[in-house]
Amino acid sequence: MAGCASLLVTVASGKGGTGKTTVAVNLAVALGDVTLLDCDVEEPNAHTLLHPPTFESTPVTVPTPVVDQDSCSHCGACADFCQFNAIFVGKTKTIVYEELCHSCGGCAMVCPTHAISERPRRVGWVHTANIDGIRLVYGELKIGEPVATSVIRAVKAEAGSGDVVVDAPPGTACPVIESIRGSDFVVLVSEPTPFGVHDLSMTVEVISTLGIPYGVIVNRAGIGDDRLHQFCRENDIPVLMEIPFERRIAELYSAGIPFVRGDAEWRRRFREMFEQIREMV
Repeated sequence: MAGCASLLVTVASGKGGTGKTTVAVNLAVALGDVTLLDCDVEEPNAHTLLHPPTFESTPVTVPTPVVDQDSCSHCGACADFCQFNAIFVGKTKTIVYEELCHSCGGCAMVCPTHAISERPRRVGWVHTANIDGIRLVYGELKIGEPVATSVIRAVKAEAGSGDVVVDAPPGTACPVIESIRGSDFVVLVSEPTPFGVHDLSMTVEVISTLGIPYGVIVNRAGIGDDRLHQFCRENDIPVLMEIPFERRIAELYSAGIPFVRGDAEWRRRFREMFEQIREMV
């Protein structure tokens, strides 16, 4: 979406508990007319702060191989091709481990006897709702499924037009990369603690490799030391905002209320930060 009037901004963090979802939801509420995508599909919680009265749910399916044992010659070509060890070929039976499959379709292509077909398998859901002008879309990975990227892609497919805020999963693994992919800008939420600086440094390395511009929001400012600001200065990372460690903000969060709804000044700050990001992009 780079170069367009609308922006796709992803809010991410190197670890859980830094306030990433709090920032994403408050930014969406401050902007108003925006789409909020909760891509933390293993534990989505943006809806717990927005309280949608109703939502629509759509299943997410992925193509999964099915082996016709009568046609299978047990040659092992499918297992040799699969890089995820999702297929085991025995002397009399070929077994597909569905949870390991990445739905690439390669096993069916290399099968010399055409014994492999595909069927849809449900791996999660996409939920959509509208709350006060915000279009909320969040994914939910089916319990026991180890691969989240299919559900994340389904959530991002609902972005539509206009400005989009993405709440990414914590960390730096594949689900995070899938959530960040295609973003115009990444907001990294961190806290001024040794753990916060350590995990921020890993996330910065990943974002830099992707070539996406980024900045930092310091959450719970005042609880630690100056090492986070020093890290940002040394690496020329813009500090977009500082959110202080205040009782009022914590009380609103514990009640499930975005703090911009209770403070017009914070609403203004988030809007100004978004316009600052637009200029930087």
